[in-house]
Amino acid sequence: MSDTTSEELVLDPYSIPLDGQFNVAQPLLFQQDAHWAYFQRLRKEAPVHLCEDSVFGPYWSVTKYKDIMEVDTSHDIYSSETGITIVDQDEDFTLPMFIAMDPPTHDEQRKVVSPVVAPMNLKLLESTIRERAAGLLDELPLGEEIDWVDRISIELTTQMLATLFDFPFEQRRRLTRWSDIATANEDSGIIDSEDQRKEELLECLGVFSKIFKQRQVKPGNNDLITMLAHGESTKDLLTRPMELLGNLVLLIVGGNDTTRNSITGGVLALNKYPEQYAKLRADPKLITSMVPEIIRWQTPLAHMRRRALKDTVLGGKKIKAGDKVVMWYVSGNRDDEAIDNPEQLIIDRARPRQHLAFGFGIHRCMGNRLAEMQLRIVWEEIMKRFDNIEVVGEPKRIYSTFVRGYSELPVILHGK
Repeated sequence: MSDTTSEELVLDPYSIPLDGQFNVAQPLLFQQDAHWAYFQRLRKEAPVHLCEDSVFGPYWSVTKYKDIMEVDTSHDIYSSETGITIVDQDEDFTLPMFIAMDPPTHDEQRKVVSPVVAPMNLKLLESTIRERAAGLLDELPLGEEIDWVDRISIELTTQMLATLFDFPFEQRRRLTRWSDIATANEDSGIIDSEDQRKEELLECLGVFSKIFKQRQVKPGNNDLITMLAHGESTKDLLTRPMELLGNLVLLIVGGNDTTRNSITGGVLALNKYPEQYAKLRADPKLITSMVPEIIRWQTPLAHMRRRALKDTVLGGKKIKAGDKVVMWYVSGNRDDEAIDNPEQLIIDRARPRQHLAFGFGIHRCMGNRLAEMQLRIVWEEIMKRFDNIEVVGEPKRIYSTFVRGYSELPVILHGK
């Protein structure tokens, strides 16, 4: 089922009855950055809300921080097995992946690849990230318009992905493409049809299957494919090709979208709140607290979905076994009962890591520290070189209820 809706877009959610037809899961709302008022109303009037009719079927919206935490940390009640997005998988093209599994399989497969983001490995990666970030930034022209998304956000994260997979460096943009189509739909402008999406993802499977076989014979050095090829619970994934593809998609999207869209979101946020940019210029050491605050403000993945395993009660509402439950991280991160002045970017917050963007519980983002490290390094290198990254036009946003991202952001760089 595609992530789309034929409903006419209504920008004022207060003009819509708050009943079973109230539907926040409209990609166009997110693409136009017009979803905020919808979530504000739900948080105030119906924090746990049932939409009875949508192109995704009926679903519960969970919009407040405390309720999202309850769902995210209760995997015995809310299962990931049937998928992590509001979009149901095609029965003929399901992609099992460990984030969409429950214990014990989830724990076994996650454990296989988690060493890639262990503290010692992150320390080894830091110099590589810094060298590449510095090289990319040094190539940028001053005083002329460029697309920040393509030149920095995509290129830096794609280089990092290629390193983590030990993927042929000259072919790294294929990783970007596979990441984009994995979450795309026919109305996104990225693919023309669902068949095209499947065809290109199978191409991804073919490429990585060859690499997987090679790494079984000749292991690489702490790369993700070597870990999968030799992990006790994943070494036979070639016999379960769709599960191999599912885990590849998870690692590609997970390693790409959070960092890529937060790099762009940070530039946009600092332009929206110039007093915070001035604060950063006065004290670049604030980058440490600014990075998690940017991730909260951006919330690069808008939601995660679960299914209730049994009848339960959440926020006073009776949820039945089998019901689809959507945790809107993008809403929880703007909940003023949990976060002071949540609409505002505040780069020196006292508790900047108090956010939901990485999830919680057993499915908390495995690469959260890597994402933070990449953002910290790129901003350290930015502040050495540029006095201002000036946004000179509106960003182009992704058409999706899942990825809160950007395809273009025009900027002009000003030197020190």
